[in-house]
Amino acid sequence: MNIKHILKTRENFINLLNSLSLEQINTIPEGFNNNIAWNFGHSIVTQQILCYKLSGLPLLIDEELVEKFRKGTKPESPITEKELENLKIIALSSLESLKNDLVIDSFKTFQEYTTSFGITLKNVNEAINFDGIHEGMHLGIAMAMKRTLKQQ
Repeated sequence: MNIKHILKTRENFINLLNSLSLEQINTIPEGFNNNIAWNFGHSIVTQQILCYKLSGLPLLIDEELVEKFRKGTKPESPITEKELENLKIIALSSLESLKNDLVIDSFKTFQEYTTSFGITLKNVNEAINFDGIHEGMHLGIAMAMKRTLKQQ
């Protein structure tokens, strides 16, 4: 797994978002705990935490986004069109920054972390590999939500 795979997952996520109304993106389908907007935001926030926070570097996103989409949260209010467009921009720009930060060797340290999958991450490359799996899972959940929404 590498950044180009994560980028493709995010592009697919954005295409999914573009195929739905804002109301659908904010709807929590029956049988789910969150919505498509949350899954998208959560993917972005998790990548920042795994790669930057665990490396002791400042996040490239606002703390407000972290509080809204980090693990253990759920949608408290609908996302606005402006917030959604901002997330789409951040989804792509943050990966470009990650690529650049890897090239200039910004990731000097890493705080070992065991994920809820039971996988222990020991460096930023392992975090990137895991993030690809994590984002693919959340895209799959969002795709299942879309199918559920179309049936309602």
